[in-house]
Amino acid sequence: MLNRTFQPELKAIDHIDFIAPVKYALNEEVSLFHMRDVADETCRFDLYFDAGKCRGLKGVPNFVNGLLLSGTNQKSSIQIQEEINGKGGFFESGVSVENAVISVYCLRENLWSIVETIADAIKNTAFIEKEVTEFLSDARQKLKINLEKMSYLAQVEFQQRLFASHEHYSNVLQLEDFENITIDQLKEFHATHYLNGLSKIVVVGNVEDELVSNIKTMFQPLALKSPLAFEKGLKNLPGEHIVDKENAIQTAIRLGRILFNKKHPDYIDFLVLNTILGDYFGSRLMANIREDKGYTYGIGSMVAETDDTGYFLIATEVRKDVREDTLNEIRFEINRLQNELVSTTELELVQNYMLGQLLKALTVLMP
Repeated sequence: MLNRTFQPELKAIDHIDFIAPVKYALNEEVSLFHMRDVADETCRFDLYFDAGKCRGLKGVPNFVNGLLLSGTNQKSSIQIQEEINGKGGFFESGVSVENAVISVYCLRENLWSIVETIADAIKNTAFIEKEVTEFLSDARQKLKINLEKMSYLAQVEFQQRLFASHEHYSNVLQLEDFENITIDQLKEFHATHYLNGLSKIVVVGNVEDELVSNIKTMFQPLALKSPLAFEKGLKNLPGEHIVDKENAIQTAIRLGRILFNKKHPDYIDFLVLNTILGDYFGSRLMANIREDKGYTYGIGSMVAETDDTGYFLIATEVRKDVREDTLNEIRFEINRLQNELVSTTELELVQNYMLGQLLKALTVLMP
């Protein structure tokens, strides 16, 4: 029996053997990547589309993404969901600034059946009026609720100022925008960015090459015909902006700037620095602002990417009366990183943590 009174021996991670996926070309622009070395019976496949928020009118990219399983002329949304759920599948989708992703998790034996259901739903989305009306009504109600949250208002303001140099990146959905949405707009976006916008497929699971080839053939008609092209040289609007909301108890803080992505030679070094600052529970921001000062339940920093560049973000929610004190402590921790060397002990701790998180990410397939 394991003796839990003794701490397990610590073992440093000195090497990770990365396994390269097998690459299949759908055409000159689009590829399918298959990672076969999975020890269990689980599978996952991801479909990436050139259907991000920067590609359409306010709200349209999100609405089309949310309506992909809303029904075809032959199947209702309930039938589609039952086909996926009945095979033990789990479906999720999301939209970022520059792309949209559909992910499905399932058992290996049911992969092809679920792929057929998903492909049919995407290719033949009918945008049935009743389904669209219900979806938009629900989305409008969610937006009304979000507009009462300081965290949402802060994130919206941050996005608008972060991507201030390009209106398609900085546009934010407003309640009045719902009045201008038409089914024809949704259909047009679907035809352009889904029926002709597939940019990548990823399959993870111990499945046969023949099945992977069938998936490639299934989605080949949706593949992009020309190279992806995104906005270059995005610039943020510098300065401080305060959004006042009457009767709000908390203050939501978002700080950041346009930075760079993983193509930059300093990217890995900055990831380490960011982790030290605020990207794990033992970070300096957490130790200072949560553990020492008690200003917040949580604070963190992150690095995100776009095709051409990236951005850095610090986020937290605090009481109104400690807003300025919190900002001062954030500045203090940033100045420390600029003027004081990080100790060997702290650096080794963070490096080991990041390696452990990398191993964890590589071994987790199912949610």
